[in-house]
Amino acid sequence: MRQGEALGLHWEDVDLDAGYVRIRKHRLRPKYPDGCGAAPCGRKAGYCPQREQTRREHKSTKSQAGRRTIGLPDPLIKILHQHQEVQERERERMAAGADWEGKGYVFASPTGGPLSPNTDFHVWKRLLRDAGVRDGRLHDARHTAATVLLVLGVPDVVIDSIMGWEPGGAARMRARYMHVTGVMLRKVAQQVGDALWTPSGGEGKGG
Repeated sequence: MRQGEALGLHWEDVDLDAGYVRIRKHRLRPKYPDGCGAAPCGRKAGYCPQREQTRREHKSTKSQAGRRTIGLPDPLIKILHQHQEVQERERERMAAGADWEGKGYVFASPTGGPLSPNTDFHVWKRLLRDAGVRDGRLHDARHTAATVLLVLGVPDVVIDSIMGWEPGGAARMRARYMHVTGVMLRKVAQQVGDALWTPSGGEGKGG
């Protein structure tokens, strides 16, 4: 799932009982004009207290392949159930106030509104630091996802569907995103060795 797709995800796109999520739109980066009028506050447009967003919050995915359905593993379904319960309690707590937006986002601000597109970038960087692993781009997680699917032996057509790759360019995208690991190379070498040199009836197959 791409960064903008996750931020644009609504609960109406998620079926936890059936165990899948529909990807249909992605979150757009906000755009603000200078909202200070005749008395500029001196801040950038996005930080102006009178800012007004001029761009819609999300739009449909740019391709037919991008509009797809992805199955959810059971542990993730459990986590999403818990997340939904926490969000519902927050909604009830703030329902009496005027701050609750309640726009149905799966990943929302404390008031139920959309998250800023750079929010997950900062969370990602913090997770990397806390885990003590090398720094990397958030987009690198997408490369990892594609490689994991390759390691698991998932058929190409299924990988293309999950990743949202167009049929015409799928082979190119697989070459770009999916990385052959040392474990995979060793496994292939072992399979070749078993096929050529493993004894059968007391004699090797190799000549």
